[in-house]
Amino acid sequence: MTATGTDDERLAALTRVGLSWRPSGQLALRGPLLRLAESCDRALARLAGIWDAEEERHPAALRATDVQPSGYLRSFPHQATFMARLHPEESNLDNFLDGPVLGPDGHVALTELAPVTEILTPAACYHLYSGHRGETLTGPRCLTTRNTCFRQEERYVPLRRLSSFTMREIVCIGSPAETVAFLTKARTALDMFCELIDLPLDWRVATDPFFRPESSPGHLLQRLEPVKHEGVYGSDLAISSLNRHHDHFGAAFGLTRDDRPAHSCCLAFGIERWLYAITDRHGTEPADWPALEQHAADVRTTLWGGAA
Repeated sequence: MTATGTDDERLAALTRVGLSWRPSGQLALRGPLLRLAESCDRALARLAGIWDAEEERHPAALRATDVQPSGYLRSFPHQATFMARLHPEESNLDNFLDGPVLGPDGHVALTELAPVTEILTPAACYHLYSGHRGETLTGPRCLTTRNTCFRQEERYVPLRRLSSFTMREIVCIGSPAETVAFLTKARTALDMFCELIDLPLDWRVATDPFFRPESSPGHLLQRLEPVKHEGVYGSDLAISSLNRHHDHFGAAFGLTRDDRPAHSCCLAFGIERWLYAITDRHGTEPADWPALEQHAADVRTTLWGGAA
């Protein structure tokens, strides 16, 4: 049964099972809700086993030189979050210490910054493309990773819209036909999984919300040829997405398949949004939550036939 109540009542119920919320768009998890988040991620990682995807783990930041070949900074300057530090010169540090350090409005009273060279991860898959730069593929390569991602939003809502959140991605790099086959099977797998856990999912064509519509040719391309489909829970919450990149990342990072730039695609999940959907659909009593890992194992066995 779908959970009811006002936003304040829902937040209170989620707090009782382990949510600590900051209005800045960040949260902490503990207790039952943390266990649900970990179970959800393990279930999605089991779905990655359908393609025998290799797990990777990466840091929370990317070097600007590793992400810029994809055109990220020119396409998404409004979303970029940078790693910054004070310039290490003693005089600059002394100026900082001589100042208020922290102003009355909570802002750090910065002095001169060191050159900014790193970007906080905007999407988990960027690490995979830069990490395999220059590889020549003889068949499809499937990878999966989880990372903390950072984005700028106009407003923040508990579990739904965050400034930092957890993303699980399953990526396929290969030929055009191999990436299309991956996307077809991925949609089937997710539909089966959501049916088993009683979580209604509606697929919708979408343009990437991080393109700047007034200036980005990528936005127009997606309107002419849909390359992004969102799995939406309720009326408006995208909890997963299927993304076809064509040869964009292959060309940018020198990934080749059959002597041509490799194509790529991904299936992405926002873990905190899944927590919202599950607790909205099944309530905030842990005993009522579905057995996510077992159902994911069932889907994997059905579609892959191997041990889950």
